[in-house]
Amino acid sequence: MLCKSPSRLESSSSEQTTGRQLQRVLHYSMTPCRSLQGLRRSDCVLHDVDCDEVYPGIYIGDAAAAKNKTYLRMMGITHVLNAAEGCRYGQVDTGHSYYRDMPSIRRNNKDTYFRYMGFPMVDAPTTDISRYFHVAAKFIDDAISCGGKILVHCLVGMSRSATCVLAYLMICRKMSAVDAIRKVRLRRDIRPNDGFLQQLADLDMELKRKNLYPY
Repeated sequence: MLCKSPSRLESSSSEQTTGRQLQRVLHYSMTPCRSLQGLRRSDCVLHDVDCDEVYPGIYIGDAAAAKNKTYLRMMGITHVLNAAEGCRYGQVDTGHSYYRDMPSIRRNNKDTYFRYMGFPMVDAPTTDISRYFHVAAKFIDDAISCGGKILVHCLVGMSRSATCVLAYLMICRKMSAVDAIRKVRLRRDIRPNDGFLQQLADLDMELKRKNLYPY
């Protein structure tokens, strides 16, 4: 019995995006072991953080990266999106007050002031992360549009934060869910939980129905 390639698996269900389909894409997409432009792995080791630039100006990282303000200043981060805000197990207890001493950064002859946004989510398949898709996409897009850099993080930088970035790529960069996953997986190992993948699949279908994709 011949095994279908990922492309065949996708094309056979091209009209209907499903969470199971996106699971297969994650399974077949490999993250190469290499340093990224503008971010040396030695910097991560030095500061004991786990962070990768997955799209120009967009970084996905863990709680350690979010809490290391020296590292954020060094990387020129101007915006932080905490996709795990809170004090419960699995959440990250930062907030606006945590970053009050972060300086503005001058870019393109103007000051870019530090901005923070937090979503009180837990990493569970039953969590409704879709309620934040458009808010997250706008916040990320605002950061990039003003010439800034944004760190999107959760606890380990694999599920909640990755899902928010994927939603941004779909909503603002007009990528399909499949293309967005492949794009990010080239830069970082991500693992959105099954519930998040289904919600991304639903977003994919919504954007297709509204003809917001360029195909």
